[in-house]
Amino acid sequence: MQADRKKIERLLKTAKGQIDGILRMVEEDRYCMDISAQVMATDAILRKVNNERMRERGYSGRNRRREDRRADGGGRQAHKVVERSRKTESDIDKISYVL
Repeated sequence: MQADRKKIERLLKTAKGQIDGILRMVEEDRYCMDISAQVMATDAILRKVNNERMRERGYSGRNRRREDRRADGGGRQAHKVVERSRKTESDIDKISYVL
């Protein structure tokens, strides 16, 4: 459990550094495709963190244990979070097009 926490903290610190870099790139008016690539890389890290946390807590999307569904009334909400974290690549393309 401690190793998982360290891994998640490391990933979040990496994402934070990337976001700082993206802010600098925007301030410097850098090429939009460079910015988009960094945004997608950061998005991938955050998705990985979310999936790790959900897996750590016993949620695996549709295959969650019945006890978990009964135990917390927020089980549906957790399921929605997992589903949202599985956006397709085309959704990411739409987001990066806006940038």
